[in-house]
Amino acid sequence: MHPDPTVLSPSADWWRDAVFYQIYVRSFADGNGDGVGDLAGIRSRLGYLADLGVDALWITPFYPSPMADHGYDVADPRDVEPVFGDLAEFDALLAEAHALGIRVTIDLVPNHSSHHHEWFRAALVAGPGSPERARYLFRDGTGPDGAEPPNNWPSVFGGPAWTRVPDGQWYLHLFAPEQPDLDFTHPEVVADLEETMRFWLDRGVDGFRIDVAHGMAKPDGLPDMVPLENTGLLADHAPGDHRFDHDDVHLMHRRIRSVLDQYPGTMAVGEVWLADDDRLARYIRADELQMAFNFKLLTADWDADALRLAVEHSLATVEGTPAPACWVLSNHDRPRHVTRYGGGERGLRRARAAALLQLALPGAAYLYNGDELGMPDVDLPDEALQDPIWERSGHTERGRDACRIPVPWSGTEPSYGFSSRADTWLPMPEGWGDLTAEAQAADPTSIQWLYRSALALRRSADAFGGEKLEWLPAPDGCLAFRRPDGLVCLVNLSAAAVPLPEGRVLLASADVGDGHLPTDAAVWLTA
Repeated sequence: MHPDPTVLSPSADWWRDAVFYQIYVRSFADGNGDGVGDLAGIRSRLGYLADLGVDALWITPFYPSPMADHGYDVADPRDVEPVFGDLAEFDALLAEAHALGIRVTIDLVPNHSSHHHEWFRAALVAGPGSPERARYLFRDGTGPDGAEPPNNWPSVFGGPAWTRVPDGQWYLHLFAPEQPDLDFTHPEVVADLEETMRFWLDRGVDGFRIDVAHGMAKPDGLPDMVPLENTGLLADHAPGDHRFDHDDVHLMHRRIRSVLDQYPGTMAVGEVWLADDDRLARYIRADELQMAFNFKLLTADWDADALRLAVEHSLATVEGTPAPACWVLSNHDRPRHVTRYGGGERGLRRARAAALLQLALPGAAYLYNGDELGMPDVDLPDEALQDPIWERSGHTERGRDACRIPVPWSGTEPSYGFSSRADTWLPMPEGWGDLTAEAQAADPTSIQWLYRSALALRRSADAFGGEKLEWLPAPDGCLAFRRPDGLVCLVNLSAAAVPLPEGRVLLASADVGDGHLPTDAAVWLTA
């Protein structure tokens, strides 16, 4: 069931300037009333997404999983977790999305499996030196009786990256112990990944987001790494951190690309946490990934210099590669930008401006579900926390649950139309009645209206063409640039209003009726 070319744009590189919408499955919409989002819930909201104006979806893992890391611990990569539905439900979702002109990309999680995967269960039974263990990274320990881990690598989620099994060997898990790392020097592991890709591509998916795309390859001998101050999920995995970005990972991305090339019009974007522009650029060479997330915009402070630097680095990364830039403001691993930018009315005002900045930049853009509603992070009570980081860190890091609260759809009380029940997998706060999609759809001043307007203009206006930008002179504390086909974007991060440049206003994040752009606001203009 491949995309119908009469419905979807036949362009083979549709993704170059697409707006993707990330759906965190558990938190988007609940179709069966158990308090957990699912595929039926996504199907029920496809009309909303089409009206919003997005080009494609990225759906986070919905595969069978014991949910130690909410789906990123995959027990079977070629089926659907019953909590989320079944393969027939996925096929219906895919067909209905395509009929609405929306492409569908899904998460691929190659670096590790679940400890419930049949391979890992077989490895535990088979014992040291067995062919079953060769698919993973089992090693003997060090020190007296092998009682110490094989090396000093830490887990991204806290604690050591090794767990000992009853027969005395240890296995590597860069994330939770329930997520054993696979050994990609083993031909069966590589073949299985390719089989998984073909399984979903044959069903008609339009591409993949590659989880931990800088993982998969480990240095021979698994030597100790240079001790780092920050070894967590969002660390800069620079040389010396042997867990990530080993040169051999590029062999795997060439294999991934060779499969995609057999399915014209499909693509992959990589999650690559690297600060170095040149090393990141290696992942988007002509025979590797079509795109890689550049997280500099997501990690930049609300400051004109910081944001300009983030844009410049992101554009420098793709310069000389076939890939477009790929812009992200929030995702399921980071505090939402409304909260990062100060929270409350100030955070929302800045988030509105940031939306116009992100969507004015050349390349592809990824929105996170709820961005278009201005959702903030939510402070949850300790007993509600579910992220493995909370337990692994000894309750010193609260983890990522605050940015994963279910999306509010309608009504004035939890669960705001997300589910038919009030209690949801993560609790929703009181007082979100004005935040719901339904309330904002009726309010022309809402951030949802701003997103709808911006996406419609981005799709229809000629001014957005070209993959470069030219910086323009701007008042202190402001950013201004022009796209080759005429769009001008001005963002005011200073403490005072600034005069609007000459031109016709296409869209503004705040009232510009007096000829000035207020503080913490952005405007699009054209000649």
